[in-house]
Amino acid sequence: MTVTLSRVPISRGELSCFDAMPDGEVKGTVVMVPGFTGSREDFLPMAPFVTAAGYRLISYSQLGQYDSDGPEGRDAVGEYTIAKFALDLAEVLDTLVPDEKVHLLGHSFGGLVTRAAVLNDPARFLDYVILDSPPSGRDVGTSVDMSQVPELLWAGGNEALWKAMFGAFEEIFPAPVKEFLRGRILATKTANIAGIALTMNAEPDRVEELAATGLPILVVAGEHDIIPVDVQADAASRLGVQFEIIAGAAHTPNEEKPEELTTVLVDFWNGAA
Repeated sequence: MTVTLSRVPISRGELSCFDAMPDGEVKGTVVMVPGFTGSREDFLPMAPFVTAAGYRLISYSQLGQYDSDGPEGRDAVGEYTIAKFALDLAEVLDTLVPDEKVHLLGHSFGGLVTRAAVLNDPARFLDYVILDSPPSGRDVGTSVDMSQVPELLWAGGNEALWKAMFGAFEEIFPAPVKEFLRGRILATKTANIAGIALTMNAEPDRVEELAATGLPILVVAGEHDIIPVDVQADAASRLGVQFEIIAGAAHTPNEEKPEELTTVLVDFWNGAA
């Protein structure tokens, strides 16, 4: 496996990304999109397993996330919408894999972004995996009221969000993990976090639209996900597709159980291809 870290230019700035290539034959390219307060690093634990199965893996930090470019300030909140993030994804694909259909995966909020991209142009994708992502922005299952996040941020900064999201159990993280997660939230553009909270809160259920694309789809959830697993199972049922649970995982099977998750994904990719 060879991993290249780089920055991808799009019309709205440069996005940090990684590109993991297998040592041998490449069966196809997988693009994975992170969620709320996430980044490309969320999928690095999967890279050894995905590439060992013969797939190229690309992931990028979305606009305003961690070390990607992005506008800042209250006036920039409107730049961080699901619709605009979906157009960014299309630009990333046009730059990195312009003549190739890809396997697509969206995690959590990234699932709402990737869903919009699929609805914009389903023919651009071989198949689509929805990982720990709600059918509606109201089904997030978190104790944080997303509609209140912007005012929380303007009053207390990104540190206030860290405390609201992780304060009650931050000590469970090993020190290096805690330092990375906290540092990542603090480095993320405040306008990005506020904008995502608002656009997610307003996102409707679009399962029927997605089903109408006819694209091969897989829904996957961690056994102990914060997003209600029964809600995700219902979305899979309405899509008429397989629903897989990753045993022992919570909201981030990509980090907690990367090998087990990859096994499920490879079975799907091989079958859908």
